[in-house]
Amino acid sequence: MTRTHGTHGRHGGDAVVSGEDLPDWLEPVSRSAGTIAAEQLSRFLPPAGGGGRQSAVLILFGDGSRGPELLLMERATSLRSHAGQPSFPGGALDPGDGDPATTGPLRAALREAEEETGLDPSGVQIFGVLPRLYIPVSGFVVTPVLGWWRDRSPVTAVDPAETARVFTVPVADLTDPVNRATAVHPSGHLGPAFLVESALVWGFTGGLIDRILHFAGWERPWDRARQVPLDWRS
Repeated sequence: MTRTHGTHGRHGGDAVVSGEDLPDWLEPVSRSAGTIAAEQLSRFLPPAGGGGRQSAVLILFGDGSRGPELLLMERATSLRSHAGQPSFPGGALDPGDGDPATTGPLRAALREAEEETGLDPSGVQIFGVLPRLYIPVSGFVVTPVLGWWRDRSPVTAVDPAETARVFTVPVADLTDPVNRATAVHPSGHLGPAFLVESALVWGFTGGLIDRILHFAGWERPWDRARQVPLDWRS
C-alpha cells in the first residue's frame, strides 16, 4: 500500500489527511473542502440504497513554472468508454485499499495515480476529501481526494493503451474567461468546460474543476453563452 506524506491529521491505517503547512494560495480550497455539500458539486448523487462501484480520483495541486497548477491525464482514444477525454487520475477501489467508507478512497486515489502517471505518492500530502458523487453512465460512486504535490516527481503515461498523455494545467489558465465555455453533449446536456493545453476538459472533471474554482473564490466572470460541441475538433 502507498503512504501519504505527513504525520498530522486524520489517521486511518497508513492514510492521513492533513491541512498543515499548505501554501497560502491553497488555503481557500482546503477551507471550502470541509463545508461543501454533495448537492453543491453535482446533481448526480450516489444511489440512496447504496450500490454503485466505489472509486476515487486524485485532484492534485502543484506549484509550477506559471504558479499553481492541476495534474490531469488524457485517456487513450482506443478505449471503449470516455475515449480521449481528459480526467483526474483515479479508478475503482481494490480490496487491498481498505474500507470504502474511511481511508480506502485515499489509498485508491494514490495507487491509481501511481499506476497511471508514475507519480511518487510519497510526495503527495492529502489535505481534503470532497463528498462522494455519482457517474450514472458508468455506475461509479466517486470520492474526490484533494492533494498537494509537496515533493514533485516525474510523471508520464505509464500505459499508452490506457493513457494518451499526462499534463499539468496552470490554475491561471483555468480561471481565464478566454478558456471557458459551455460544452454541448449530443444528448443536449450542457456543462462547464475548459479549453486548455489542446484539450477540452468537460464532464465530471470539468464540473468538479468549475465548482472548486467557484468555492475557492478563484472564479472569474465568463461567457456562459459561449458553447462548444463535444466534436469540436472535427
